[in-house]
This record gives sequence, C-alpha cells and structure tokens, in this order.
Amino acid sequence: MRFIGPPTVITASRARPGTAGPGVARPGTARSGPPAGTGRNRAAGRYVLSCMIGERVTGRRVIRTAVPAEVDSVVALHARARATYYPDGLPQDGADWPGAWRAAIERPDGQVLCVVEQGRIVGLASFRTPEGAPAHTVKLFQFHVDPDHWRTGIGTALHTACVEQWRADGRRTAVLDVHVDNRRARAFYARQGWCADPGDPPAEGDHHLWLRYSVPGE
Repeated sequence: MRFIGPPTVITASRARPGTAGPGVARPGTARSGPPAGTGRNRAAGRYVLSCMIGERVTGRRVIRTAVPAEVDSVVALHARARATYYPDGLPQDGADWPGAWRAAIERPDGQVLCVVEQGRIVGLASFRTPEGAPAHTVKLFQFHVDPDHWRTGIGTALHTACVEQWRADGRRTAVLDVHVDNRRARAFYARQGWCADPGDPPAEGDHHLWLRYSVPGE
C-alpha cells in the first residue's frame, strides 16, 4: 500500500487489551493529522498509532478492524477464497463459520483486520496468540483476499499491516499453516519471508504445511 504523505488515521472501533491509545472512535470518524498518542514512523514515512493499528486510508483503500455487523460479508469472502484451492468443491465439514468468525472478531485477545475498497470487504486477516504458546508468538489463523482482487497489492498491504501490529504488540515470531494445494498462497508467503517451520514438519498424509516468520524489529 502506498502512502503519499501521512494518511488520515482513524482509531479502531475497540481498543486492544493493555493499550493506552487514543479514545475510541466510531468506524468512519476521521481525524486529520497525527492523533494524540501517535508517533512518527520515520522509516515508513507515515504516522502510526504507538499502541495499536487503527484504520489506514489511502485513496479508495482502507485497512481497519472488522466489526461484528460485518460477519456475513466476512464469511462470504472466506468461502470464495477457500473455493479456489478445493477443486472438488468446499468440504462439507459442518463448521459453523459465521459463529467462528463472530467469535474471532469479538475476542478481546485477538484481532481481525479487513481491507475495504469502495465499501466492500476485499481482504481479511485474523490472528492471536495460540493456546499454550509464548506471549511473543502470534498465529495467523486466516488470511484471504477476494479472488476478484488478486494481484492488486491488497495481500501485500494487508500483510504489512499485520506485521506492523505484531511489532507494536511486541511479537517476535509468527506462525501459520497453509493447505498444500494452495500454491498461490504458499508462493505469496514465501515472497513475504515465511519459511518452513523446522520445529513442526508435516506428517505423512498431512494436508497442511507449517510456516514461520520472524517479525522484524524497529
């Protein structure tokens, strides 16, 4: 995502635990210039919230925290993205995806970021520290871009936003698992610097690969 000068920063609709960022604002309520509690990220040449990632606006594209009212749109995008690497159709596994996504959005210890273009959600990322993992580890549970918007820079922009959030939260390591048949996703993660997790090699017959990412410091 390119920024020309410091973008408008809009605070997310809910604060993350333990943060001391600016007051909560409704989605779509903009502030001009750097709001209280922000610092200047000189390397990136833009303002970022010191304790949390708020909404980013540049042209038509916004990256922000998803809200429960958007669950139907989130589930629909997730299904479209998953369908691209299940050539025989989505498995009927009985999963309650609306419930799962609502829980992810509402979890106080997790975050769901979405990319919005012209009022439509076109990208999703869900992450939190997995059960039993060290506090400095975060797992990227879901990462999807609407197939109609592939190769437009959305995935790279969303990944950058995730990394900024992880760095702000003091995370040092990120992990994920990716379906072996999702070659497009595997190539994308490789370009972003993810590599095979040496501590979790795939078992025989496993349909997922386990990847690891070192979160860069300041």
